[in-house]
Parts: sequence; C-alpha cells; structure tokens
Amino acid sequence: MSQFQVKQCPVCDHNDFSPFLTTTDFFVSGEQFEIMHCNGCGMKITSNAKDEEHIGKYYQSEEYISHSNTGKGFVNGVYHLVRKYMLGRKRNLVHESTGKNKGHLLDIGAGTGFFLKEMKTKGWQITGTEKSADARKFAEEKFYLKLNPAEDLFSFNDHSFDVITLWHVLEHIHKLNDNMDAFFRLLKPGGKLIIAVPNYTSFDAKEYMNYWAAWDVPRHLWHFAPKNLRQLGEKHGFSVQNMYNMPFDSFYVSMLSERYKKSSFPLFRGLITGKISWLISLTRKGRASSVIYVLEKNK
Repeated sequence: MSQFQVKQCPVCDHNDFSPFLTTTDFFVSGEQFEIMHCNGCGMKITSNAKDEEHIGKYYQSEEYISHSNTGKGFVNGVYHLVRKYMLGRKRNLVHESTGKNKGHLLDIGAGTGFFLKEMKTKGWQITGTEKSADARKFAEEKFYLKLNPAEDLFSFNDHSFDVITLWHVLEHIHKLNDNMDAFFRLLKPGGKLIIAVPNYTSFDAKEYMNYWAAWDVPRHLWHFAPKNLRQLGEKHGFSVQNMYNMPFDSFYVSMLSERYKKSSFPLFRGLITGKISWLISLTRKGRASSVIYVLEKNK
C-alpha cells in the first residue's frame, strides 16, 4: 500500500481527527489532498499523502528549487537573490545560538548544498543528509560536498554535533518522532536544534486558506503552529530557547499563492499581502509566515 496512514498525532499522540480543508498540489500533479485537524493539539496533518517509497514523484519538477537550483521564472529568480542574503543570516544565527564560531554542524535535507558550503568556508566541520540523488550530485559537482543519503542519519555516532539544522525540512519527514529522537541522541549536551517551518497561524495562511502555497501538499506532511513545535520539542527532550521570523517568506509564499489563485497582477497583490504579513510578524513572531525555532537539548 502506497498510502501514508497517520493513525496517531505525532505531537500529542491523539487519534481523533476532523477535516480541516482540501487543497491542491498546484506545483506538480494537480491532485487534491485533504488536511486534517488533530482534535488534541490542533496540529494539521496531510491525510492522504504517499509513503516514503512513493512520494518521490511529487518532487519531480524542474521548478522544485531546493533540489534543482532552477532560476527559471521571476519568483524563482527572486528566491536566488534572497538566498544570498539568508545564507549570511543563517550563519550568524548559528553563531549566536551556539556561542561558537566553529564546531560540527549537521544539516538535514541539505538540498543542493549552498548552506553547508557557506558554513564550511567559515571553518565549520560539516555533515549533510539529502534524500534526492540529483541534489547530492549537484552538491558534489559544484561544491565538492559529499552529502549522505537521508537514512544515514541513524548510523551517525552519539553526541557528534554542536548544532543540527533543518531549513524547511521537518514538514517533509515521514518518521517524525524517530528523527526527533535521533536529533537528541546526536547532539552534544546543550547542543542546539534549529528548525524552520511554515506557520499555519500566519496572516498569509489565513488570507489564502486552501490556496496558501506553504501547505505544499503532499510534500508537506505536517503543518505546525508555534505551540505544536514547542510541544513536539518538549516531547523529545528539547526546550525552545528563541523564535525568529523568516522575513522574506511572507512575500515569496504570497506571490506563489496569488499565482495559484490565478489572480490578476499576482506579483503586486502578493507583495501587498506579504508586506502586511511581514509587518505583523515584526511584533508577533508567532504570526510569521515561517518561523525559525532554536531548541536546546535538555541536560
């Protein structure tokens, strides 16, 4: 059976769900998928996605930028410009969160390797996992980075890393609790786990509803609010130390959402909605389109 069956909420362990909304895979297949609401904690879960063995076809698009590095189209061109800025911001966040200028970093879902290349040039020992063979090949050919297949995570030595990062990756992981347990095991005492995920309580999520690009079904299996991420971390021995917004995500997601709606002047409309969402997030981090969480491994 290729269906990914979620019988129990990975955050609160409840098995009572109700329908939330139905949305479309606007990116690849055009298929519809249902998102369920956990009646225990409010977590949102894509209910009829595919299992790990069969999900791959939904990533097979030249426009899936984390795997293909495409610059095709205006929105993806903007993504490339923003990425240059965000690489420096992510690097500084790692330095500030860990209090270290060097150390051993593990990046989960490293994609085409841009972030790991940035950290390596700054003196960090780097390790990365990536599910896509094409993305691993790109990283090796362009940056001479040897990324590990995703399953290698479970064979790394205990207490090996000062920091583990997941930049818009956690929402894709089928075995969510197994991975969270592995992150705890692999981090040194007091090590940091940095996770960036979309936020379904953001202004743009509520504005676009089933057209919100960050649902990104069926690739996104889990949909987090800040309270869900905090609860998941505590369940696995972590505490949230800090939260940050990702300033450009509201614009990028809003522009994509307008395109999915087939709006007139989608870029202009997306910029307006994105700016409103961004302004709200300046004073209310928990309402940002995407949130970065810095979690510490409890002693």
